[in-house]
Amino acid sequence: MNILVTGAKGFIGKNLIAELKNCGINQIFEYSRDSDPKILETYVEECDFVFHLAGVNRPQHEHEFMEGNYEFTLQLIELLKKSHKTPPIVTTSSIQAELDNPYGNSKKAMEDLVFQYQEETGANVYVYRLPNVFGKWSKPNYNSVVATFCYNIARDLDIQVHNPDAELNLCYIDDVLEEMLQALGGVPTVQGNYCVIPTMYTIQLGALANLIISFKDSRTNLSIVNMDDPLTKKLYSTYLSFLPVDQFSYDLKMNLDNRGSFTEFIRTPNRGQVSVNVSKPGVTKGNHWHHTKNEKFLVVSGEGLIRFRKLDADDIIEYRVSGEKLQVVDIPTGYTHSIVNVGETDLVTVMWVNECFDPVKPDTYYLEV
Repeated sequence: MNILVTGAKGFIGKNLIAELKNCGINQIFEYSRDSDPKILETYVEECDFVFHLAGVNRPQHEHEFMEGNYEFTLQLIELLKKSHKTPPIVTTSSIQAELDNPYGNSKKAMEDLVFQYQEETGANVYVYRLPNVFGKWSKPNYNSVVATFCYNIARDLDIQVHNPDAELNLCYIDDVLEEMLQALGGVPTVQGNYCVIPTMYTIQLGALANLIISFKDSRTNLSIVNMDDPLTKKLYSTYLSFLPVDQFSYDLKMNLDNRGSFTEFIRTPNRGQVSVNVSKPGVTKGNHWHHTKNEKFLVVSGEGLIRFRKLDADDIIEYRVSGEKLQVVDIPTGYTHSIVNVGETDLVTVMWVNECFDPVKPDTYYLEV
């Protein structure tokens, strides 16, 4: 199958082409603003399906709305008629088409043109009135408030929130791609005359700004955003795609002494915290017990001995652990415990505890094993 994608270098176009290739579809005719106009006729003659994603939404001059949205669509349709072919067409419009403004009017004119073509030829036409689409490769300070917020916040630049209570309707690029592949298979999600993206989100502008700010703050407070919430999960993925290339990494506070180091990695309000413990050869750490706090130890490098003793018993239980065989050791409550580096290299242990450390109520009591 030969697939023509107009607007191939745009936000949706780039993502769609990548996903088509992921699906094993490589016969893709990519047409963008800087393509040779003469090649479009060849593409139209040879294509079996059209994703018409090209459009204009932030031109320098108002007349460019009609040129980019209506007149280019007219050119495409005339070429289709000339070729005597009626491949299915997926085209992206906007919810702005319902409004009386230059951009909305140009999108509505484009829609009418496509529907008229459908009536004349019987071609399958799928028109999507998209809300604000967000995701990787979107363009900041252009037409996506999510992209703008992500880009600016990641760079400590100001953002403008004139009306924090204003509601935004959002859809995520991966959900758009999933629906477009449904349309490619002839089974789009239809409501009335239009096709829709089944998964949509609504969020207030102020809440969106605060959420994206929390993504930046998570590097210092070591928090993990709520991945149970689909919108938060997708926004966080989008935020990471806007990190400056020299800021992919960030430092952690290492608590160092002559025994080694202890470094917190992740803190969560309801899933505990994760730390990395490094012990020098011969060093023993721990020798304490907990009422309710519980932990998991995972040695990833070196050789260690984890020792336990129940508070009312004399018997000592030992588990020998090594980075050569990854094993998780649960640390039950009511057992004093320690970990000893019995090897010749540093002992590196990933430690999870079920609650973040509270200095007011540490629930940690010193007692040698």
